[in-house]
Amino acid sequence: MRVDIIESSEFDLDGPVLVEGLPGLGLVGTIAASYLVDKLKMDELGYIESEAFPPIAAVHNGMPLHPARIYKSKKYNMVVLISEFIIPIRAVYPLSHAILGWAIAKKVDKIISLGGIVQRGEQDEVFGIASTPELAEKTAASKIKLIREGATTGVNGVLLSDCASRGFPAVSLLAEAKQEQMDPRGAALVIEALKRLTGIDIDTSDLRKESEELEVKMSAMMEKARAAGKRYREAEELGSMYG
Repeated sequence: MRVDIIESSEFDLDGPVLVEGLPGLGLVGTIAASYLVDKLKMDELGYIESEAFPPIAAVHNGMPLHPARIYKSKKYNMVVLISEFIIPIRAVYPLSHAILGWAIAKKVDKIISLGGIVQRGEQDEVFGIASTPELAEKTAASKIKLIREGATTGVNGVLLSDCASRGFPAVSLLAEAKQEQMDPRGAALVIEALKRLTGIDIDTSDLRKESEELEVKMSAMMEKARAAGKRYREAEELGSMYG
């Protein structure tokens, strides 16, 4: 199964950090990545396509866009990958391999995945999993609690294990998040951890203050994606019955 990363503008960065924010628990990664793109005024670098992805287009400001996109900031030497649909299981491995292959080809400094973990306490802690001992040490020094035993799933998990096998630096930042709803607070927590780890300057006060508004926006976005996927599946069933 093919996954193609297509650049629609010039890659003019030197050893950037690649931030991956794909949908997961509490949509923490998606919210955080979208916030980075907006607040850092990032430019679209390209998009990702695959026959395994749902056949939808995201529409923003009246313009149709690929739902899985890559943004860049030359000022902050950063690339951000976002998706407006939940990655289908059959696409997890090929997408993970494509991301790592692209990162190596582009001489990315390290990959940082943003996501959520099941909330157990008062939702004020961020956990980390690193692919190399050096990055694990730096993560711990940034006041991020390392997970010693456990598991992480999806693109996040496959990407981390691939990176560990190849000695490529990658870290997953996981905020405690609510399971059944959007969690902008969790997104703010992982961005704060990202700041400590990379030194990037970004204010998360808007994310905390506007959490309710953002929850409505993200909920509507994901509901549209689910509805589009459902309509497509229904059309496929009708086609097989009457075709």
